[in-house]
Amino acid sequence: MNRITTLIVGTALTVTVGAGAALAGSPTPAPADPVVPAPIAPMPVTGDWTGGYFGGSLAYGDWDLGAANGSGRNEGAFAGYDYDFGSYVAGGEVQYIGHDVVVGGAKLQDMWRVKGRLGYDAGKTLIYGTAGYASASTNAGDSDGYVAGVGVDYRFDNNITLGAEYLYNEFDNIGGNKLSGNTIEARIGYRF
Repeated sequence: MNRITTLIVGTALTVTVGAGAALAGSPTPAPADPVVPAPIAPMPVTGDWTGGYFGGSLAYGDWDLGAANGSGRNEGAFAGYDYDFGSYVAGGEVQYIGHDVVVGGAKLQDMWRVKGRLGYDAGKTLIYGTAGYASASTNAGDSDGYVAGVGVDYRFDNNITLGAEYLYNEFDNIGGNKLSGNTIEARIGYRF
């Protein structure tokens, strides 16, 4: 090899090695890994039933007044408060019901119920029994009575519940006769 060839090959090697070393310590940082945001978890539904609530109901009932009977639907509103003792829940509720049912010539117009309730806390589900005082107004007179039944509420989130309730209703004196009825109602509520 002559001197010129050796010089060219040596220069080429020096440039190649020098360029590699220069790039290895380059002041330009490597690109950062992309930031992937963590998914937002929904707020867990708690099993604590302590607190106030209100809502609306839509019901259907079969009624007897003496020997006459009638049936029909009714709408209502309710408000109450529950306290969760762990496995059991106790509370109270006030409910207004508007009726458009005629039984033996008596038109059942509206009803107030004041009920206590005691139930089992099954997490997102509350299964309960209920009983209390009721007052009915008809075009044939008004009467006091009682109501008793069972129900279930299911929590869709920490505030919204859907439920169902069966009630037996009895009143002593509507136009000289006993008024009794069985109602089943669908309920939607908001808890706070």
